[in-house]
Order: sequence, then C-alpha cells, then structure tokens
Amino acid sequence: MKVLCIGDVMGEPGRRALARTVPRLVAQRQIDAVIANGENAAGGFGITPELAEELFDTGVSVVTTGNHAWDKKEAVDYFSREPRLLRPANYPPGVPGSGSVVIETAGGERLAVLQVMGRVYMPTIDCPFQTAKREVSRLKRETSAIIVDMHAEASSEKMAMGHFLDGEVTAVVGTHTHVQTADEQILPKGTAYITDIGMTGPLHSVIGVKKELAIEKFLTGMPKRFEVASGPSVFCAVLLELDARLGKAVAFERIRHID
Repeated sequence: MKVLCIGDVMGEPGRRALARTVPRLVAQRQIDAVIANGENAAGGFGITPELAEELFDTGVSVVTTGNHAWDKKEAVDYFSREPRLLRPANYPPGVPGSGSVVIETAGGERLAVLQVMGRVYMPTIDCPFQTAKREVSRLKRETSAIIVDMHAEASSEKMAMGHFLDGEVTAVVGTHTHVQTADEQILPKGTAYITDIGMTGPLHSVIGVKKELAIEKFLTGMPKRFEVASGPSVFCAVLLELDARLGKAVAFERIRHID
C-alpha cells in the first residue's frame, strides 16, 4: 500500500498546489490513499464544509486538522457529519467529530488514520500519549495499518510520540510548524517518522503569511491581522510504502517541490 501524506494546506495557494499535484502523483506513483492536513485551508485559519469537499474532490481520502479546527463556526456541525474530517482525538468527550477513521483504500485494504495534538505551547487538552495508546489499541482490532498525524509545536514532543508508538503504528507524521524537516526515517521497530511534513502553500512567505505583515509584527510587537501570501507555492508531503498485513513501513520518502 502507498499513502501520500500532505502537510498543512495554507489558503487558496495551498489548495491550488494540491489540486495540481495530487492527481499527477497518484497516477505516477500508484498511490492508494491521500491524507492532508486542512486546518489552514480557509484563508489560513480553519476549514469550511465547502473547502473540505473541495479537498475530497481533488482526491484526498482523509483531512486532518489541529488547533485551528474550530476557527470557522460553520464547520463545527460538519465535523459530526463527515467522518473523513478529523479533529484531534485528545479533545475531551462531547466535542463534535472524531479523532480517527478507518477507510478502505483504492486497493481494497483498510487504513486507519488517527490525529492527536501536542500540549507544549499548544491548547491544554487531554494527554496525547494516553489517548494515542488507547485509540491505537482500539484501531488495531480493525487494521494493522495505522497512520498518526501528531499536530504539535515542539519537536521533542513529536519525537517522543514517534518512539512511544514505534512498532505499534505504521507511521507518525508531524504537522503544525509549516517547515519541512529532513529527519524522515523508519524507526527500529518499523514505524516511519518525520518531525514535520511541512506546508503546502505560498513559498515566499513566513509560514504562509505575507512576509511584510509577519516582519512588522516582529519589529513592533503590536497585534497584526495576518493574510495568506501570494506567488508561487511549495508542495510538501511524504510518500509512505507499507506492508498492510503487518502494519510496518517499507519505504518512506520526503517530497518537496515548487508548484
């Protein structure tokens, strides 16, 4: 099984880069499923039902989110209606939506996607490690192929999650910081890991924001309304090849190109 995991999709430039790149990659590399983080799809802040549908129509199988999951109020009820749109599983009971889903891939195999969110420099919610342990145990009753989106700020917290779940899941992929890391690897017990997939969005920007606005905020310390930058886009992703029966990673490739 081959799965393409795409980093945080930033605004219209990110959606455009995804729409142009995913169909070609799926055809060329014979990809079975596509996962994309869409929490910045709506102008950099949140996602709407319409934009989620746009990503699904492009060929995305599952959309994950993160701390911006609730930025657009029209999406709150949609989380409960659309199982392929995930929010972090470690939100407390009663929060709309789900943090995991099991899908059937194009090749007829079952794939589980789980999302948890870190707590270092992030909103204080339930423990991602205890949540992941509980959810993975449950998901393993349905499939051995499990991919975890670890949405977190601190590299150390993401790395800890990778080693915590090594041998228990197929991959732990980091999202949130928008800067692709070069530490893709298969851990000793067979779990693929990368600290951050990176951003799919405006190339000449500060993590997707107009650079002039970000620089002004750093210079003055004053609040500033951020806007998504324009211009050429970067497409960041990882391509995972796995043994679906064993749930182990076979190959793990980092992808980054200018759209």
